Amino acid sequence: MPEELYTKKKYQSLLLRTLGDSPKLRIIDFFLDNPLFDFTKKEVIDALGMSKQTFYKYFEDIERYGIVKVSRRIGKASLYKINLENPIVKMLKECEIQLSLQIAEQEKAKMEKPVQATTSR
Repeated sequence: MPEELYTKKKYQSLLLRTLGDSPKLRIIDFFLDNPLFDFTKKEVIDALGMSKQTFYKYFEDIERYGIVKVSRRIGKASLYKINLENPIVKMLKECEIQLSLQIAEQEKAKMEKPVQATTSR
């Protein structure tokens, strides 16, 4: 059940947890998480558990801004892939890296905090 990865809050990416869980960002995040693969619109809709109406409302902008691109066609179906050359995509990937580094630093600082020893005599 791969849909669970994209519908359960506990599996949300850093990007969604930080920038918000908007439908447009969820679609973009799906493609960012799967940069080596291409998908039909139906596959994305099914994976995200999103209604067709919501998906199509936002996908037009995503495609128009070049965030995703058609990678190939099979019959009448177009398959889409993240456009790694797009400046917006590059910025979002960098944002994800910076968020990861920031969280890692916070976790490191927590682990390095001196533990106060309580001794009783």
